[in-house]
Amino acid sequence: MTLDELERYDPDVVDECGDRAVVVGGSVAGLLAARVLADAFDEVVVLERDVLPEDASQRDGVPQATQIHALLEAGRATVEDLCPGYCESLLAAGGVLLDGASQFRFYGHDEYLADGPRRMPFYAATRPLFERVLREHVTRLPAVTVRGGTRVTDYLLDDTGTTLAGVERREGTAEADRLPADVVVDATGRASRTPRWLATNGFAEPPVVDVPIDVGYATVAVERPPEERATTLAMASAPRTRGEAVFPVEDGTWLVNVHGVAGDHPPTDLEGVREFAASLPTNAAATALDERSPVGDVHAYRFPSSRRRRYEALDADALPDGLLVVGDAIASFNPIYGQGMSVSALEALALHHALASGGSRALSARFFERASPVVDHAWEMAIGADASFAPGDTTVPPHVRAFTAYFDHVMRAAQEDGHLREALMRVIAMQDPPTALVHPGVVRRVLAVAVGNARARRSTTGSDLRRLAAALGSRFG
Repeated sequence: MTLDELERYDPDVVDECGDRAVVVGGSVAGLLAARVLADAFDEVVVLERDVLPEDASQRDGVPQATQIHALLEAGRATVEDLCPGYCESLLAAGGVLLDGASQFRFYGHDEYLADGPRRMPFYAATRPLFERVLREHVTRLPAVTVRGGTRVTDYLLDDTGTTLAGVERREGTAEADRLPADVVVDATGRASRTPRWLATNGFAEPPVVDVPIDVGYATVAVERPPEERATTLAMASAPRTRGEAVFPVEDGTWLVNVHGVAGDHPPTDLEGVREFAASLPTNAAATALDERSPVGDVHAYRFPSSRRRRYEALDADALPDGLLVVGDAIASFNPIYGQGMSVSALEALALHHALASGGSRALSARFFERASPVVDHAWEMAIGADASFAPGDTTVPPHVRAFTAYFDHVMRAAQEDGHLREALMRVIAMQDPPTALVHPGVVRRVLAVAVGNARARRSTTGSDLRRLAAALGSRFG
């Protein structure tokens, strides 16, 4: 489910429904959940294991923070709804605003996409800056308190053993104490211990789906002239296992990223990264590394697989009520697609509507039911793209492979048609659903390019493409 398919945030539809909510984890997903819960609870306490920095420096609990991050349009619009003025604050703190239709150079299938016909604002910054500015906005709310340096050691059940009643926590070196709560949200990320806790306490663990990708990243910051906004993304695309990205961020720098999938990982030293960049399809990373001075060290990150925990598949009585899970603790995707923060924002919107439809009573099942279609869109886009590196992987459903094949046709056609680039980017940015790409007007444009190219090459006509679009329309429509 995408931004176009969800009702936008409306603070007037949520009633007060409890004394306290606790969010475990103070990253983007946790902060957005806290923002939504502040409409319904007298007090919202965010407990974060890391000591939180006052500046935009990296913290241990977010090892991927040194890599490139993107706030897609669906996420940006939702965060702006929840925290008015967020984008203005991001720019004031050093973030970069560019035109995603012309300054964002998207390389796909051996060619850059055409420029789009209309301006598409795109905000670029480091992950720590995105998070710090969000934390500043959320903690302005009287109901919200963020406590760093605090570990949650256990969830607490009520006397019936069916409903969460709070958490056990330890702040710094102090003795553990208990914090009662009506709702507890797990926003601890991919390493979430909630499944193990459920099994230990007699509940069911959620089914887990892992789709291997074995991607490795190496990223280094280099100097950037203040007026430069050039942005390049050339993701690995089978059979090519290597890719690159160059994004402008705060402090007059570019983040230069090189990555490789299926075990084709880049080196972690600067000279090795330069050699790796020389093998890539565009010269964006290589030029930046050759012509600009590095700022700091090379930062590496490894990501073995996209993982989804299907809490929505559990029966309502298989979970303690009052326990919610958000962000990477539900699903984590190949990071190169930049979906994580935006999925978290849409999950927060799903939580908002779950609260509006019934308060805190039976909230867990209602939330997971609403969050599942939000995850579906990003999950299918990510694993569909990654499936091209593992053709025999049966964890990728046939309809996802079919859509990915059609998506590739749209991307090739978007190299010549800026309107198709715009349609494609709106789906990637989680604004529009995938069905937008099988709209008759879009299909006609894809066919016009495909047939013209086929005639020039004396290869296939658009008939196969037309049949595939029709089949996808019936599947997704």
